[in-house]
Amino acid sequence: MQIHELTAAECRDVLSRATLGRLACSRDAQPYVVPVSFAYDEPSQCLYGFSGIGRKIDWMRRNPKVCVEVEDIGDRFHWTTVVVVGRYDELEDAPELRPLRQHALELFERRTEWWLPGAARTGPREHPSVVVYRIHIVSVTGRRAAGDGS
Repeated sequence: MQIHELTAAECRDVLSRATLGRLACSRDAQPYVVPVSFAYDEPSQCLYGFSGIGRKIDWMRRNPKVCVEVEDIGDRFHWTTVVVVGRYDELEDAPELRPLRQHALELFERRTEWWLPGAARTGPREHPSVVVYRIHIVSVTGRRAAGDGS
């Protein structure tokens, strides 16, 4: 098996096709990783997402430094991963942010059932508010494995 570094262009290509990743955030030296749906916007170099208010939103509000991992796995010998290091930015429902929120909605609508799982309820205590956010990409790296497994 050989592992190859991806170029920045190859990383952007992976991000443009992906809709699901794992978001890592931390608070008080405690890491937290959770799957998230997102939409990549190449012109702004941002990932856009939305979520109900919960642990990840609370933690990202306190510490905006985040990491997102995206993967495409065929098997243990054929896979691609991209790691984005970035900064969380909440897009509040304010007049000056309406164009960005509209842009995020347009990106989300490119997918069928784009509101899932982000707007799915997980229990009766869940907060009904939805937060729209973006992650400004600070750096991106990726690797690809290809081999016959022998």
